[in-house]
Amino acid sequence: MDDPRWWLDRRTFLQGGAAALGHAALGPLAPQRASDAPHLLPTDDDRMSWWREARFGMFLHWGLYSILGGEWGGRIDYAEWIRNNAHIPLAEYDTLVRRFNPVRFDADTWVALAREAGMRYVTITTKHHDGFGLFDSRHTDFCVRSTPFRRDIMKEMADACRRHGLKICWYHSIMGWHHPDYLPRRDWEAETRSAASARYTRYVAYLRAQVTELLTRYGDIGVMWFDGQWEQTWTHEMGEALYRLCRDLQPNVIVNNRVEGWSPTPIATPLGDFRTPEQEVPATGWPGVDWESCITMNHNWGYNSHDRDFKSVAQLIALLVETASKGGNLLLNVGPRPDGTFPDESTERLQALGRWMRVNGEAIYGTTASPFSRAPFRATTGTNRLNLFLAEWPGTSLLVPGLRTPVRSARLLADPTQLLPTTVRDLGVEISLPATAPDPSCSVVALEFDAPPDVAS
Repeated sequence: MDDPRWWLDRRTFLQGGAAALGHAALGPLAPQRASDAPHLLPTDDDRMSWWREARFGMFLHWGLYSILGGEWGGRIDYAEWIRNNAHIPLAEYDTLVRRFNPVRFDADTWVALAREAGMRYVTITTKHHDGFGLFDSRHTDFCVRSTPFRRDIMKEMADACRRHGLKICWYHSIMGWHHPDYLPRRDWEAETRSAASARYTRYVAYLRAQVTELLTRYGDIGVMWFDGQWEQTWTHEMGEALYRLCRDLQPNVIVNNRVEGWSPTPIATPLGDFRTPEQEVPATGWPGVDWESCITMNHNWGYNSHDRDFKSVAQLIALLVETASKGGNLLLNVGPRPDGTFPDESTERLQALGRWMRVNGEAIYGTTASPFSRAPFRATTGTNRLNLFLAEWPGTSLLVPGLRTPVRSARLLADPTQLLPTTVRDLGVEISLPATAPDPSCSVVALEFDAPPDVAS
């Protein structure tokens, strides 16, 4: 993923007015992508069903960069892009391998926190742009096997997810700054690190070999979440081949749209099973298309010891509600510390999210987008059901505008045994509420019907 200075690393990406959509686009030439084409609609509903049901997952950014805690050369605002943005020579960056020894890492602790938060899947960086692998790869020594820790972190995470009933998913960067055949070189190291003997085709073979390891050695994988695809060395044809490889190795695996590569001509059939807006929830969602917003708790993806500006619990609940109400998933990021523990702020927020989800999760899981074009609340739709999210308490009554289906029952999820009176009005249905909100962050009213609810636009 990108650090807070991502615009410095994707200058080309932002040309042509692509900034407003940010990372929802597929690559550096967004105007050439048919990003709204119907080909993005998944056809394999069985393959996507668990993911659509889940609605909420954990993102984990962890690697050698975590050791530095965002600090280099007197600056303290770096994170997972630190090697590129701080211009760290390869030989100096390689010394971090000898320092990677997260003795407090416990996969069950991480996964248990994800489960407690109400998350249904975990997506972890197997390899970020710096090229270091958190798994024991047979194709390079630049991996966890060469560290004092030595343990295969991906195996431990996969096993822990299965013990706790969560899906394990892999993030894997198409970039590889460390590999001698990856092109292009970083502009700041072009003169000191010759590319004369580099052959990108060899790097592609290496990339495919590592993806094959990840999809053949760790059991069933829920998602292959690619990134770092925007440089023009990675082509649409390479993306097609990599997508096919993933589906050949694991027919049920879901692959995100960042497998897509560059093309000199418009792409008629964009790749990927879901879109990946980054650090934003699309204003209107994408009706009929699967998507997942990936968002940080603070400002950085990887660990930065000075970044203490974490979103509040209420803000995180609001993000989850907004995403679900627009028909998407939320992939919420944690940047673990170099010793293998989560920042205290992350742990506290995960636990608070869990308390809210234990009461209100049924209004998130397996739901679809709000049917309301305009309403003073967010909503999700279930089978013969509407869930209304009240971040601000409206007082003793709430008008549900345009609702034309008779309400069988209305209740607060925080007090499900107490039925709420409803009255049909000219403009919709009025619900009587208690004087105070049961939850200061966000309360949920569930409406049940004998048929799918009909809401006038």
